[in-house]
Amino acid sequence: MPADRFSTAIRLKALGEQAAARVQRARPPRRNRLTGRAALLALVMCSLVVVLAYPIRQYISQRSDITEQRRKAQEAGEALDRLRDQKARWQDPEYVRQQARRHLHYVMPGETGYIVQDGSRSATAHKGPEAARRPWYENLWEGTDTADKG
Repeated sequence: MPADRFSTAIRLKALGEQAAARVQRARPPRRNRLTGRAALLALVMCSLVVVLAYPIRQYISQRSDITEQRRKAQEAGEALDRLRDQKARWQDPEYVRQQARRHLHYVMPGETGYIVQDGSRSATAHKGPEAARRPWYENLWEGTDTADKG
């Protein structure tokens, strides 16, 4: 019996090898992974990417421009509100008097105006009163001419 058992096992092994050989012969040869359909699909996908890239870039660019314009419009609206407030303040005669006193050193009739100096000498004070009355750019030009001569 033991010989039959081994001979059956040997026969089964041989049958398995024969079946495997038949399957290997029946299997079609392995084809290249890139078939005609796959190549066409890849070509179509690449074409779509190329065709859609520019419009998508334009869309994104325009969206950022729209956002920027909305921001500028909001800033302009805020500036308009500030200017309207300032205009309303200038309509008040008391505010006009206050600004004239502060910036133009105006005094009301009967008042005595004083200008307090801190004692420091300005850049034009040593050149005389005529330098204080001239525009700053003439003083600058005169200083350049003086430096050229010296």
